[in-house]
Amino acid sequence: MSENELGLFLRLRREAVTPAEVGLPTGPRRRTPGLRRAELATLAGVSVEYLTRLEQGRDRHPSSPVLIALADALRLTPAQRVHLLGFAKAGDPNFNCRGASGPNRRIRPAVQAMLDQLEPAPAAVMNRLTEILAVTDGYRALFGPIGMLDAGLPGNYARYVLSDPRAREFYPDWEHKADKVVATLKQGPGRADPHVNALFDELAATLGPEFTDRLDTIPGLPDTNGVGRLEHPEAGSLRLAYETLHFSADDDQTLIVYLPADDATAAALDRLVGRRPGGLRAVAG
Repeated sequence: MSENELGLFLRLRREAVTPAEVGLPTGPRRRTPGLRRAELATLAGVSVEYLTRLEQGRDRHPSSPVLIALADALRLTPAQRVHLLGFAKAGDPNFNCRGASGPNRRIRPAVQAMLDQLEPAPAAVMNRLTEILAVTDGYRALFGPIGMLDAGLPGNYARYVLSDPRAREFYPDWEHKADKVVATLKQGPGRADPHVNALFDELAATLGPEFTDRLDTIPGLPDTNGVGRLEHPEAGSLRLAYETLHFSADDDQTLIVYLPADDATAAALDRLVGRRPGGLRAVAG
């Protein structure tokens, strides 16, 4: 995992913002994707030398006002701003707000009741290790045939996607999916969490550079929603919209719900998992 998560995040966001987005002329012969360091430094009101130190990891403790100025200049979304400002609180890389507490594998009755009400929609509750703790019957019908639940519950979503050869067959956009899984594992304390650290070490030992390169180059800021493709052995090609809902910090769990992203997928899911009046339907996307 990169020891310079702040610098990695700043560089990737700088390269993702075009001059036109911040009101600058594009100009000819730009060798740098996105903004140049000098352009971002001017927009944020800091020196180029200081921005260089931040990106290179030679200064890892910027003040909150500096981070706010950078967030404004980079046109960060609210989630990206929260992620960036978190670096101002991470003065000690070994600090973990969860302490030594293990990943929560207990499902509260109210959470289970909510999950039951989502039937037959595919939905699951996971913890910070991406352990699959509880699922709907719809989730079993969708992901069981691709082998994700072969080991029973709790299964591990990240381990399946990154290390099971079948995942590459069933996810047409596997490279993108693997990137997002690594981003999910990296969010929060990362290696400061001994349980996440153990999973990192396991995956690094079994997968090598294919995993460690992602740790070094992908920031811990996963998507909470989007649309993905799945080649299902029974239902065929599916486009699935997903929404991720975070429970309280005490729960340390998330709920992931999958919806058909088009009418063809809706029809295929009806055949696979069944349909009931008032059930969740296809969404645009």
